[in-house]
Amino acid sequence: MPQSRSQRLGAIVLLVASLVGLAIALYAYFMPLTGVTGTLGALVAIIATLILAVLSLALPAFKGNGSRNAWRVLIFLGLAGTCFAGLLLQQWWLCVAMVVGLIGLILDMVLANRPAHPAHT
Repeated sequence: MPQSRSQRLGAIVLLVASLVGLAIALYAYFMPLTGVTGTLGALVAIIATLILAVLSLALPAFKGNGSRNAWRVLIFLGLAGTCFAGLLLQQWWLCVAMVVGLIGLILDMVLANRPAHPAHT
């Protein structure tokens, strides 16, 4: 059964947050006077946000709860690690983007466990 639009909302929010985080990390890496221009930490943040975007694209494809939950744990660890990297790099907007991604992950968990057709009483 295909997922409804509301069930994919969490993955979409997560994808958008990852892409916004990617843009912020790219800005920090390439623009002068950010304090982290050309550093390894900013490059790791770029790679981490790319990985998060790929993970969020693959999230709706999982059907079983076990594999989906394992994928969610990986995404959570990526979000937490990237937010911590943003704190160390003093890129506060990167942390904000990762918190929005966490909201998307929570939405995915809540909406995926909701029945597709509510029972009528």
